[in-house]
Amino acid sequence: MKRVLVFDLDDTLYPEISFVKSGFKAVAEFLEKEYDLPLKESIAFMLKELENGRGDIFDKLLKVKNVYSASLVKKCLSVYRLHKPEIKLDPETLKCFQRFTDYPKYIITDGNKIVQHNKLVALGLYSMVKRCFITHRHGVNKAKPSPYCMHKICELEKIEPSQAVYIGDNPKKDFVNLKPIGFKTIRILQGMYKNEPADQKYNADWSVNSLKEINESLLNTIFGIN
Repeated sequence: MKRVLVFDLDDTLYPEISFVKSGFKAVAEFLEKEYDLPLKESIAFMLKELENGRGDIFDKLLKVKNVYSASLVKKCLSVYRLHKPEIKLDPETLKCFQRFTDYPKYIITDGNKIVQHNKLVALGLYSMVKRCFITHRHGVNKAKPSPYCMHKICELEKIEPSQAVYIGDNPKKDFVNLKPIGFKTIRILQGMYKNEPADQKYNADWSVNSLKEINESLLNTIFGIN
């Protein structure tokens, strides 16, 4: 039986915090060049504010440094989104891909089209899988938990949902609409949702601590093969 592996991107194949830190560095470099703001101080401030969430970090930084304007906040957001990320795949990602060399592999990721594309390029993932689906390219309403891209993969591979497994980290959206229509699901317990509780009807069928635990034996169990 043909089996297909579909992966989430952020906090599944690499630690998303590394992208955030890379973006903060790019913004700090911009502010140092244009406004003579000390780079290390700006980075330290943003990382400290990150503990309270990402919402208005740039606003707070610019206000503290007395250079605030709405247009400058937008410029900082643009620098953050358009910068070339300094990020690397989790070492276990490459090992996992190598274990399943003969399996068709796909990626489905939500988020800003340019940001997610730049991440995929920086990580070299376009050449490692058959196709990367950035959901917003198909319309915001096609983002997870919509199963739209999973259905597209089924069409491309000519398989039933029961022949595909989705591997992600966010129980709030990654598996919500997949289980009821037959897709297999694996939750990886890492990243910001590591300890997120989830109602069983929204959580994945299986949970693992890292990609290291996803092997042929586990897949045989998931797909009901003895």
